[in-house]
Amino acid sequence: MTDYKNLKLIASSSPHIRSDVSTRSIMLDVIIALCPALLMSVWNFGNWNLRALTMTLVSVISCVFWEWLYRKLMKKPQMIGDLSAVVTGMLLAFVCPVTIPYWMIVMGAFFSIVVVKQLYGGIGCNFLNPALAGRAILVASFAGAMTTWAAADAVIPVFSSAADVTTAATPLAVMKGGSADAFNQLTANVSLADMFLGKIGGSLGETSALMLLLGGVYLLIRKVISWHIPVAFIATVAIVSLIAAPAGVSNVDYMLYSVLGGGLFLGAIFMATDYATSPVTKVGQIVFGVGCGLITCFIRRFGSYPEGVCYSILIMNCTTWLLDKYIRPVIYGAPKKEKKEAAAK
Repeated sequence: MTDYKNLKLIASSSPHIRSDVSTRSIMLDVIIALCPALLMSVWNFGNWNLRALTMTLVSVISCVFWEWLYRKLMKKPQMIGDLSAVVTGMLLAFVCPVTIPYWMIVMGAFFSIVVVKQLYGGIGCNFLNPALAGRAILVASFAGAMTTWAAADAVIPVFSSAADVTTAATPLAVMKGGSADAFNQLTANVSLADMFLGKIGGSLGETSALMLLLGGVYLLIRKVISWHIPVAFIATVAIVSLIAAPAGVSNVDYMLYSVLGGGLFLGAIFMATDYATSPVTKVGQIVFGVGCGLITCFIRRFGSYPEGVCYSILIMNCTTWLLDKYIRPVIYGAPKKEKKEAAAK
């Protein structure tokens, strides 16, 4: 028989939920999901040349170091074991050209970790995606280096200067002018299969839609992310591109090249779904994704920069608090009158 008199009653605040899911396990899943795109980047830029891998390692080590150093100086508990700095380092490398000097990625890592993440309280307290903010500051500071793209299969030295590397315009840069002749020339030189597989120029980890989709499917199966933001984001870009294709080009081809080009899949799957910087409700996430898609299309069409994924997500990050305030979950079991009153508060 159970000795009830000697049992200890432990009182604690709700919620009383037990789960094996932790920040570390979530970040580990994201790292695993990013590995296919990383392997593709190693193959794409130089046929197993190690420049892409080395650049990613430099970015990861820099992010981990800056987080460790900041928390050491501030005498705060170390959090590098949660692997969030590793994820930030991988994503920061993924959104940068593979030809930039290593010291630039170290500077971007400092801004991402110290300024955007740690100064606001650490993981979960930042209101901007750290990796995208790091990219934005690098573009503002070193526009030339951050907009020089190595051609697919270009041989890039691991440690020496990449100044002599063969460069080429990205598909989005070709499409930027809105010329029907330029777009038709693009479709003749670069097939949709090349776009899907990633045999094109661009940032280190954004080129292969196939590998990014594989990572996204893995995260969905593991229930790390939900479909709402990625689907809303990608679908919005697809619909707007289909409707607003320039005269003289195939609307479907223009839509497919717009969706497969640039960092849309990387941003929609791995950046916009960041827990700390995206809405908590499903409806809010759909609105967030649609907003990202609309701003992306606007920047691509009317802005001075051919890609708009980075800035669209950062802009929508700033609206997350507003979406969480006005798009609230329905109170289960409450009468309609009480639900309306709660939503109005």
